[in-house]
Parts: sequence; C-alpha cells; structure tokens
Amino acid sequence: MKVLLVLLFCISAGYAQEVLVEGYIVDENNGKPIPYANLSFLNTLKGTSSDEKGHFYIDVPESYVAKKVHISSLGFRDTILPARTILERKEVRMSEDTYELDEVVVSKSLGDVIILNPISSYKIKSGFSSAATPWVLATYFPNIGASKKYIDKITIHVQNETQFKRTSSKFRLRIYDVDKKTKKPNRDLILKSIILESMESEDFVSIDLSSIGIKVPQEGVYIGLEWLFLPFNWYANTFEHPISKKKIVEDRFAPTFAAVYQKNQNYRTMVYGMGEWSDFSIKARGNSQNLIPAITLKLSKEK
Repeated sequence: MKVLLVLLFCISAGYAQEVLVEGYIVDENNGKPIPYANLSFLNTLKGTSSDEKGHFYIDVPESYVAKKVHISSLGFRDTILPARTILERKEVRMSEDTYELDEVVVSKSLGDVIILNPISSYKIKSGFSSAATPWVLATYFPNIGASKKYIDKITIHVQNETQFKRTSSKFRLRIYDVDKKTKKPNRDLILKSIILESMESEDFVSIDLSSIGIKVPQEGVYIGLEWLFLPFNWYANTFEHPISKKKIVEDRFAPTFAAVYQKNQNYRTMVYGMGEWSDFSIKARGNSQNLIPAITLKLSKEK
C-alpha cells in the first residue's frame, strides 16, 4: 500500500479578505527576468515560484502584507523583503552570488564506475510531495576512497498521481558541496539551472552529466530536488478528513518523488525552506532505516 508523505501543508479556512501579490523577479545588473525563483512568506506555509518570464503571483490573507518574504534562486543571493514593498513595487531585484567554482574538466580518462543507492521498483515504499510553499529536498552521498570521482549520471525515481491530470511536470536539480563545519548543503557545484521534466509515461528521470565533469568533493555531495510552484505543476488533492469525514481540497504541486528505506546512515536527508536547511528524518519500524528520496548516483573514477 502506497503512503504519500507531504513535507508540509496546511488547510486554510475562511479568511475574510485576500490580497493578490504579484510582480517580476529580475537581475539587478541587467534587468533580465529570473525564471523559477522561489518565494516564501516567512513564518507561514505560503509560497510560490516565478515562471519562465520571471513573473509570479499569489493570493494571501491581508495580514500577510505585514510579513517578510524570502526569495531564492540558483546563482543569486537569497533576498528578504517586506511583502508590502513587493506589493507596491511589483518587482524584486536580485544580485548574483559570485564565488569561484572548481575548474570544470570536460574530458577525463575514467576507469571504474560506482553506483550509489541503486534502486529497484520493489524497494520503492512511499513518496514525497509538496504543498503550501516551495522546498528543496537534498540527500547526502558520501565520497569513500582516495580516488578522484566525477558525477556521471543522476537518476530520480518518481510516482504518478491520479489527481494530477497533465502528462508531465517540471522540477529543478541542484548539486551542492558540503559545509565542513555543519555538514549541511553549501554551495551549488554547477550554476547552470537544470530543469528536468517528469513524464507520466515514465517512473524515473535521468540526466547524463559526464560531459560536464563535476568533481565530487572530498566531503561528499548533496543531490537536491527543488519543487517549482508553477501553474504547470499545480493540481487539487481531494481527500476525506480522518476524523470529521468531511471532504478536504488542498493545493498540491507535482512531481511526487519516490522514496526508499536505506540502512546506510550516511545518506542524510535535509530540507531547505524559508532560508534555512533542516534535518528531515523519517525512520522505519525498529529505527534502523531512514526514508530517503529514491535517487541513484553513478560516478566514474579517475584512472
């Protein structure tokens, strides 16, 4: 029996009045739109994403105008602004996050292949979906051994939702190095925005990164899955309240990422929301296994 795990969601009831907050996310240097930026109202479970043209919109309770909004996007510094400012200006300007990445190796003489967290369909027990506000769900993969390794291929397993009527959904892939002190995800190892499309006809999404030559840091790597709160991904989830038996309808966003139980405690899972990383841990009975996203990482070792 499939169990769907929702990271965080809330059921809103009877606000007297709502306000439409909309505008554009742009690069402060050149004014170009920033697509797929995520916005979250701090201390709430309310958020949205900008579309391909950098445009965003969201209806929120009138009281939310007094709150602050956290905005994040790949390659740009996180920004926090009062919601009232966004409401008045209709625009958010973000500055580039400039830092040096390790040199990209386009071609290497590679030897053995290593497969981390191999997945078979019978191992998939559950799934992760998102409602209310955008999140990044990231899984840590250790770097064991002295040889240099490069990311060759990433495969993400997904689950179909009967209430989602489109034939595909979109999400962003993130690849992070590891903060040496906190052991949390740190910098993006590739600043190119990788938008992947999950098709209804397939139960996985794969991307070949062998031509880029992403070196796995000594401390390991986090693979992140970022939901995009776009109309393209939206669907209404209808269910019966377990106590009142009333019909409940909530907003939810595809895709649903498949999950497996992993005995290896090295595979730490964290979630990024509203400006900070937090541990995300769901244990199996007996407390011996963690439920983690069904991600397989294929590495190549340098000869």
